Amino acid sequence: MRPQTEAEGYALQRVLNGLLTIAGLGRKAGHKIGCTTSVMQNFLDIPNPCAGVIFEKTVLHRSGRIPRSGFVRLGIECEIAVELARDLAPAGAPVDRESAGRAVGAVMASIELVDERYKNFRTLGVPTLIADDFFDSGCVLGDAVRDWRKLDLGKLSGATYVNGIEVGRGTGALVMGHPFEALAWLANSRAKHGFDPLKAGEFVMLGSIVETKWLDAGDEVRVEIEELGELTLSVT
Repeated sequence: MRPQTEAEGYALQRVLNGLLTIAGLGRKAGHKIGCTTSVMQNFLDIPNPCAGVIFEKTVLHRSGRIPRSGFVRLGIECEIAVELARDLAPAGAPVDRESAGRAVGAVMASIELVDERYKNFRTLGVPTLIADDFFDSGCVLGDAVRDWRKLDLGKLSGATYVNGIEVGRGTGALVMGHPFEALAWLANSRAKHGFDPLKAGEFVMLGSIVETKWLDAGDEVRVEIEELGELTLSVT
């Protein structure tokens, strides 16, 4: 039986994530938010953000090599991520962009690894996708930029390159108008669905500013985000 509502999807996600930790993926290290941009909402035909968890053993730093055989259909996304300096949850009022920003200790470039591990995701329904952490299969995180307050995150431009060819470009403003709007959404959503607050030391992937790009063995990926740096990934 499939979950019928997003609330049921998140409840099942909690159970499945506990099983994935026991199975060897390690503790929860961070979070991902999908469909925070019109680019991805149009691509997936899903009109609202959806969240999932990222496990510590699926996190790479700066660069990495991954086997194509480890995925059903491997894709990558170009994202801005944040590291939290303190816990973040609603306290008397919903979290907003400003209060979300006060919890951010660092900003990073990132690549999300996604896997279309479904016969046809368009027929599954959003609640089932949420239960399965919304396509997530890990990430590559860049160096933490701690003096981010001098940056206009909405204006930062990011691009994805596959085999040296630019295949997509976007800006931080595509993420709900500003990346911290997505962070605020996640903090409020977790409270709504009965999850623990976002914790200091965790990271959050805020959503792709470029449409998902599907990869094959032999592909070489580079993601660049202005002022945040460059990441590379090789598919073997």
